[in-house]
Amino acid sequence: MSEEKEEASFSILTIYDEPEKRRNVPESPGISSQDEHHAQSQLGEACGLPQQPPGSPRQHDLAYQETISPQQWAPQALDRSELQAPQLSEAESEEAEPGLSSPPGSEFGQPCPSPRPSEEVWSLLRAIPPVPDEVVVRQMTPRKSWKVGKLRHGKKVYSLAISSSTHHVYTCGHGYIRVWDESALHAWDHAPQAQLNLQDRQNCVLTCKLSPDERSLITGGLSQTLTLWDLAPTPRVRAQLASTGPMCYSLAVSSNAQICLACFKGFVEIWDLQNQILIRKHEVPVYGSRCVDIVGNKFWTGGEDTRLYSWDLRSYQRLQQHDLQHEILSITHDPSEEWLLVGLRMSDIVILHTHRREKFKAVLQKYVYHHNLKFASCGSYFVATLDESIHCLAAPSLQRLFQVEESTDILCCDVSSDNQYLVTGSRNSATVYQLLY
Repeated sequence: MSEEKEEASFSILTIYDEPEKRRNVPESPGISSQDEHHAQSQLGEACGLPQQPPGSPRQHDLAYQETISPQQWAPQALDRSELQAPQLSEAESEEAEPGLSSPPGSEFGQPCPSPRPSEEVWSLLRAIPPVPDEVVVRQMTPRKSWKVGKLRHGKKVYSLAISSSTHHVYTCGHGYIRVWDESALHAWDHAPQAQLNLQDRQNCVLTCKLSPDERSLITGGLSQTLTLWDLAPTPRVRAQLASTGPMCYSLAVSSNAQICLACFKGFVEIWDLQNQILIRKHEVPVYGSRCVDIVGNKFWTGGEDTRLYSWDLRSYQRLQQHDLQHEILSITHDPSEEWLLVGLRMSDIVILHTHRREKFKAVLQKYVYHHNLKFASCGSYFVATLDESIHCLAAPSLQRLFQVEESTDILCCDVSSDNQYLVTGSRNSATVYQLLY
């Protein structure tokens, strides 16, 4: 068995509210400012961010970091300044040192080992017209949320999903699933459009996942079956998948909708959704199987044993093991499938690159019972719910965009794929928030 064990050496990041407040953030106990600067530098390099050169004024203020724009989480997304060709005069070109080994921009610390572009290249760049502001796509982050409705489920909402394509919310719990149409999202006592009763009324849906096209839903829980639902034109059961475990804790669906993972105590079932066939029952550590997520050709599991495991989906060998020191309550990935977020019992958020060695941790040090993570489909922010608190954080800067307190513990959450709504599930209802940009 091929296995690589990773020590718990994580670079520490700080969640902050405003860029200017970053100057006065105290250092974490036992972590030098040099270590923190190294952590920020590593994250910058991982995300393709320009670094400050040694001896620059900001080098002496290591606790400070400017807000990183959301576009820089995905290096392929360029802003206007990157898209616009440099307009250099002949005088500027002549003033450039002949021995210069990197193009303009390297004075900001970004290494450019390639030779200086030739005059022919500069001539070509000068001929490219500037890109108008109106055609540059910029990722947005919400500045606040507005509580617009309440979905009266009647029992604990253990899991929920928002389908933007059909404009419905599905709240799941004991005995039934309730379906809410768009009119219910802006109401406080609206009746559900439909109620889907489970065959066994003692059954409880603990986890659900929408397919990537949002036209089907898969649910799991206390029943020894996974249920595949067709959602359009009206919700109905398409198939019952006979599982081998008494309780399904977590589900994950691949981006191509072909593979579904169902997490049970001590094993993960790998299903072919297209043919509704069980491919494999894969054994994992008994106390390391509460959460599961799938990214490309790997899947990740974690739980009470505080270790995060990655597995090869083709050979089924264990690839990595990270000791996170606290119980793992949730695992999710960003839309690019490059970064993995892990929510811990002590409310810390671990951020790992899925195929490189970059790993970071945002330390909060607050014991929580419920920790849910959900990445927005645009990739510029994610939501973390910690018991009664909702935190919306920008990616990758970790600037807190807004924070909301609810009256009861939040058991689950989801963000609509059109980035317009956030819905949280709690004791007997779900709360709907509209995101304001």
